[in-house]
Amino acid sequence: MPKTVVTINIPEKEILKYYSGVAKNILAPDINGVHIQFPASILRSFVTKEGIQGTFEIEFDNNGKMQQVRRL
Repeated sequence: MPKTVVTINIPEKEILKYYSGVAKNILAPDINGVHIQFPASILRSFVTKEGIQGTFEIEFDNNGKMQQVRRL
């Protein structure tokens, strides 16, 4: 299955936009510089009081649907 790796650094104040519904998607460059858009909800389990920071691997099925995300 296709995979991509993104590094995300969204501070606490910014992540509140996703929880309030003002923003629904995250746009982040992968390790090759290609911008990937995905629902913010897939990172919900990784949110801390500081926001979301880290490098994540996102796995897609052959139709481009997100299947799994994990912190690297």
